[in-house]
Amino acid sequence: MSACVPTRDDHTSRSWRQSNGPGIKRPHSPPPPRRGGRFRIAGADLSASITVFLIAVPMSLGLAVAMDAPLEAGLVSAAIGGIVAGLLGGTPLQVSGPSAGLTVVTAELIQIHGWRTTCAITIGAGLLQILLGAVRAARSALAVSPAIVHGTLAGIGVAIALAQLHIVLGGSPQSSAVDNALALPAQLDRLSPAAPLVGGLTIAILMAWPRLPGRIGRAVRRIPAALASVAIATTVAAVAAPGIARVDLPSWRSHALPELPQGPVLALATAMFTVMLVASLESLLAAVAVDKLTTDRAGRQSTETPTSAVPTAPPVRRADLDRELRGQGISNVLAGLLGGLPVSGGAVRSSANVRAGATGRASTVLHGVWVLLAAGLLVTALEWIPLAALAALVMMVGIQMVSYAHIRNVHKHREFPVYGATITGVVLFGVLKGVAIGIAVAVVIALHRLARTRITVTDQGGQHLVVVRGQLTFLAVPRLSRTLGRLPQGGDAVVELDGFFMDHAAYETIQDWSDAQTAQGGRVVFTGRAGGRIAEPASAAHSCCRPWTPWRNHHCHDRPEPDSVHRDGGTRADAGSEHHAAATRPSPGTTDATATDATSNSTPTTSDAAPTAEPVPGAPSSTALPATPRRTGAHRLVSGLSSFQRNTAPLVREELARLAREGQRPSQLFITCADSRLVTSMITASGPGDLFTVRNVGNLVPPPGAEAGDDSVGAAIEYAVDVLQVESITVCGHSGCGAMQALLGAEPDNPQTSLWRWLRHGLPSLERMESRHRAWARISGRLPADAVEQLCLTNVVQQLDHLRAHESVSRRLAEGTLQLHGMYFHVGEAQAYLLTEGASAGTCIDEVFDHVGPGDPSGSGELERTSA
Repeated sequence: MSACVPTRDDHTSRSWRQSNGPGIKRPHSPPPPRRGGRFRIAGADLSASITVFLIAVPMSLGLAVAMDAPLEAGLVSAAIGGIVAGLLGGTPLQVSGPSAGLTVVTAELIQIHGWRTTCAITIGAGLLQILLGAVRAARSALAVSPAIVHGTLAGIGVAIALAQLHIVLGGSPQSSAVDNALALPAQLDRLSPAAPLVGGLTIAILMAWPRLPGRIGRAVRRIPAALASVAIATTVAAVAAPGIARVDLPSWRSHALPELPQGPVLALATAMFTVMLVASLESLLAAVAVDKLTTDRAGRQSTETPTSAVPTAPPVRRADLDRELRGQGISNVLAGLLGGLPVSGGAVRSSANVRAGATGRASTVLHGVWVLLAAGLLVTALEWIPLAALAALVMMVGIQMVSYAHIRNVHKHREFPVYGATITGVVLFGVLKGVAIGIAVAVVIALHRLARTRITVTDQGGQHLVVVRGQLTFLAVPRLSRTLGRLPQGGDAVVELDGFFMDHAAYETIQDWSDAQTAQGGRVVFTGRAGGRIAEPASAAHSCCRPWTPWRNHHCHDRPEPDSVHRDGGTRADAGSEHHAAATRPSPGTTDATATDATSNSTPTTSDAAPTAEPVPGAPSSTALPATPRRTGAHRLVSGLSSFQRNTAPLVREELARLAREGQRPSQLFITCADSRLVTSMITASGPGDLFTVRNVGNLVPPPGAEAGDDSVGAAIEYAVDVLQVESITVCGHSGCGAMQALLGAEPDNPQTSLWRWLRHGLPSLERMESRHRAWARISGRLPADAVEQLCLTNVVQQLDHLRAHESVSRRLAEGTLQLHGMYFHVGEAQAYLLTEGASAGTCIDEVFDHVGPGDPSGSGELERTSA
């Protein structure tokens, strides 16, 4: 299910000593996280490290060739990126090494300043990264428009591909992308066949390797395509072209280390900033991508593998971007000191690491160790690799940096001009100037959109309708003023404002015009797109129909009839409330809990429209509105249904149609009370198809065979467990339960009533609470507030016992494919509590309901799959 009741990250119960307080036992808590534990290496990490190592070695050498740097520098950076960034970085599964994004920048720096000064620049860039990580600026770096970031990487990819194409053709690259493009005709004139054939063979194998068919293909595809292509090209070149240019690894004794930078201070500072910017953006984007890949992998494993077979290995933590930035900075400092290339997180190596099944940092660190060993032991083998094969490998990496998915995405969001301008700037003028051009174009487009305001006037028989679409800023004031000035003085007008921003200049213009019209006997009404009056005082505007909060004033349809009030120039019922569809629309084939559940109420976009918090002129205060009685009965039902059809149905129709075709597949049976204050979909943030819900008075579960006439709950349990194959069952009680109050009261005068015949299934809960042989249930270490709350808590535990007595439930529990959960919802506090795992499973005598906070690890809404 897309969203459900959150649970704690760790449910392992341990015994604690009783506190000094009389009658109070300390609740069970998860064990504290291990600190300073030994470095653990899983089998999956070992195999994944070998896979990444086989990709990293040829790629590191190829990037060194592309940058015209010492070849051993690529191996140094790969080892440092794996070991240092792997240990200190904030993304456990990200693999760092020589940066493809910095290929053009580094090559230019080597040509201008020399290799040793470039190493010093790398050290300075690393120090800047450490500083940015220390001030927690990583998230701010991601605030740059994605069109600029992807455009920068795509421009770098174009430059890489053009440069490496010369090496594939048997020549040498020029100093810039433009020079490489202009020199291609001359390079084709002096073409020699050996290098192009080897490069073409490498490219063909790279493209065909992942598509090898059949059982043999599946087995062979376990070898990385990069390794297979370079190995095959090397073998063919050794036989067919022995004189082709190959890798030349100099002796480590001649390895160059950094020197004090020499040259203009401004040029050196600009170079350090450029290296820091590109390396940081590439690393942070790769970290975000690794998070998505890890989440997708976990989702596939959870759906393809039975619950009992899910590995017990701890889940991979989400990326800590600031720590990642600091780790990358330390790696770059060491890489510069040891004569290596600039380091950054790599999407190619990281995605290979995730897909190979890595579970932690061990795979990244081990891959660095293997690179270090290869640099010392496999020099002879590495020197057989043709430069054309490495150039072809890096050229394909550059081509892949121009992603069609990114182009389609920026085009969909109307940001392709920014993307295109950034690519063009990077290719023609370099990375830093290209980024500046992209930012400038983005600012111009944003100002254009902000100033693009359409104003239309329609005469509706003595009353003018003025429709303003777009944002009202000072740039639109001249046109707005001219349009309003053409309206008849003292006439009636309705001004429809369809936008979310109004600055002070536009507000003053409209206010002055409205005051003048009113002073001359006219009447002005301001509405939103749907026609409802906007910008009432904050207390009124913000108290109605926001999704779920505050829920107490959600009855937007308890207002006057639309027609009668509209004739008087007032508000139209529900007309001013229109949901933010673009922000919450569920995508096809998915269940978006926020969109499907929260949208059952409408949100007044127009009342929240002006960030300036200025009231729209002409809107009377809430005290001037006549009091109208709330509608009841059929009127409220029809109005509520109408509101649903207008605001919510368009958002959920596609998802409900999918569920209608595919049938229901809920993951949880949710048994709770029929109390009207308990809105299950709200407190669990769930949507259509998520919960199979059973509601009754007192959230009771009659034990099997208790008495005829109480089979409805048992039938629902049997259907959910055996037919729907739900993964968990939750029994949810709540505070102030009337059924529990009735059980605590005196014997009823007529025990044969339907209500009492039902409530007697709660008598075992009452007996359990009064027993001296059982510990009292409690909430997060405190005793219940009163006897009613005590019985509410105890009743949840007792009904779980009744559940286990059902044959279908007990069978699934024995198989390990079903979990039981106890939950308590405090209505007055709007706070959920979950019963600890041992008590839910019936293996612990302590009955503790723990507080669920907004920052809990399971806050994504999924019930954590823990064994019952």
